[in-house]
Amino acid sequence: MTAASERRLRTLQAHWQTAHDKPEETPENTLQALWSAAAGMPLSAVAATAAVLPDLDADAEQRLDALLAQRLAGVPLAHLTGRQHFLGLELLAGPEALIPRRETELLGRAAIELARAAATHGRNAIAIDVCTGSGNLALALALHVDGLRVFGADLSEDAVALARRNAALLGLSDRVEFRAGDLLAPFDDAFHGVVDLLLCNPPYISSGKVGAMPEEISAHEPRLAFDGGPLGVSLLARLMQDGGRFVRPGGWLAFEVGLGQGAAMARRLRNDGAWDDVRELMDDSGAVRALLARRSDRVTGDNG
Repeated sequence: MTAASERRLRTLQAHWQTAHDKPEETPENTLQALWSAAAGMPLSAVAATAAVLPDLDADAEQRLDALLAQRLAGVPLAHLTGRQHFLGLELLAGPEALIPRRETELLGRAAIELARAAATHGRNAIAIDVCTGSGNLALALALHVDGLRVFGADLSEDAVALARRNAALLGLSDRVEFRAGDLLAPFDDAFHGVVDLLLCNPPYISSGKVGAMPEEISAHEPRLAFDGGPLGVSLLARLMQDGGRFVRPGGWLAFEVGLGQGAAMARRLRNDGAWDDVRELMDDSGAVRALLARRSDRVTGDNG
């Protein structure tokens, strides 16, 4: 490492504050990711960790210092590199959608296992991912589960455009179809009662708490992607109410929840005859961060 690079690393270390939602980022791999971006070979922090860094000419050194200054000013690393890693995928990232978080991999891994079970024995299993954002969950399903038909949707046209670019980058455009629209509305045509897995990472921060969020999130990522309404559960309530029309008996609903929301949402599912076998997924600290619910064979009320 050159003296200039050591100076840059020391600068990052001196100003470093570990982000709980991006634990994979360190001063070392942040510098490596910015270095790769300055060299014209953008990589996520995860991918840059193992990368062999090229030499930089004078212009690239200037680009690196400009990127470093932006990172120190609070611009997300994924916005500076245009890349984010998620469940083995190197994704395009930008202000059009929420940056995929490692915490969502808990939901993603569970969804992959459910989808694999549904796609056994040659079945044409169907998965739908709503609030798809950059398409990270939908694309991870398509990559890891053979024979699965995957659909994604988002209210934001910009997010859908980013998801489609990610599908093209990964060579998955023929496996995943993205639609624009409000929650399940884009699938209100031929998907009632046939979906094997309904997946969602919804906005779940209460509106009143948005102002207290770190500026790195609130000032740079789309509010639509994290503002969950007055109580933070507006989309979750709609998803649980409307999802039963789409998920086939024996199929699964799976979604992420915010800190402190899991117990109440699990009780709501258990009290609803449309769902059974409700499972709570906990992170390493013991907090419930995702819920799974099997579609009951019983038909009840509006969910039938």
